[in-house]
Amino acid sequence: MQFESPIKRRKSRQIMVGDVAVGGDAPITIQSMTNTETTDVEATVAQIERIQMAGADIVRVSVPSMDAAEAFGAIRKRVSIPLVADIHFDYRIALRVADLGVDCLRINPGNIGREKRILAVVDKARDLNIPIRIGVNAGSLEKDLQTKYGEPTPDALVESALRHVDILDKYDFQNFKVSVKASDVFMAVAAYRKLATQIEQPLHLGITEAGGLRGGTVKSSVGLGMLLMDGIGDTIRVSLAADPVEEVKVGWDILKSLKLRSKGINFIACPSCSRQNFDVIKTMNELEMRLEDIITPLDVAVIGCVVNGPGEAKEVDVGLAGGTPKNLVYVNGVPSQKFEQENLVDSLEQLIRKQAAEKEAKEKDIIAKV
Repeated sequence: MQFESPIKRRKSRQIMVGDVAVGGDAPITIQSMTNTETTDVEATVAQIERIQMAGADIVRVSVPSMDAAEAFGAIRKRVSIPLVADIHFDYRIALRVADLGVDCLRINPGNIGREKRILAVVDKARDLNIPIRIGVNAGSLEKDLQTKYGEPTPDALVESALRHVDILDKYDFQNFKVSVKASDVFMAVAAYRKLATQIEQPLHLGITEAGGLRGGTVKSSVGLGMLLMDGIGDTIRVSLAADPVEEVKVGWDILKSLKLRSKGINFIACPSCSRQNFDVIKTMNELEMRLEDIITPLDVAVIGCVVNGPGEAKEVDVGLAGGTPKNLVYVNGVPSQKFEQENLVDSLEQLIRKQAAEKEAKEKDIIAKV
């Protein structure tokens, strides 16, 4: 089941967040944000490493004080993934983390005071080649915009974003990306669609404060999916009231479902019914848990009966079609062997790992010959 995504992405300027390209023809990147106290260096480093292991490309860290800025410097020395510093109001914090090796500043130019303060941050970012992320949120719009529009609206979000863009334009600073987030899916989608036609910089997508793990996943999938299908979006963050690792997993699942990126196993599984010849739900839960460490792209079908099983199994790298008394396994579209009900998950895990290893070896061999 290998074919390219039909999505034609919006062309945007490319920026670099550390060694990770965002925008242009670069893959859509996945971000998350730490929720530890930044001043707790050990806890924050440990969480960043977990987020990175889950597949994140970039991690954002809140830096609300000078003490947090100094802790950020210690964190920066201990992790390899690009770090974004989330800063509000105090320009001195931005200047400090810039000197300490930040890869991107999340700071709205219009919120940091007098013009000379703004210029100091822009000059520092220019000198050190640090991009800025303009981050507009429906929950923190400027008071005059709240008065003008009466409530958060897509137009209000875009007007706020363009105000900050105008400031950077004034200083001829184009090394930035923009987000216009809202917790309402329709508002966020409308704002991003409008903004996408007015600037050339990369867009950071997110449905902010989306909710808990289940509800937030649904809202993010719907909202981000609509935008990504339009070709809009260069980097994404799934905002969940959950472990940041879950944000990364959901982000990957969204991009994999749209064939915008490939990593790890793409499972095709039936919802289970009375035709199933083995416990599909239990099997899938076990396989997903056991195989999280595999990063080689692999399509795996787990179908519980002979009605849809063979058709799905023939189209993937490894496919299981339920049968009686044994279940038929396909490898690369060809019937390969049969697995007993007993030790079914163990047998499948071993086969999937074998196929992933062989695929990885082939890819490395191809790269070596190029």
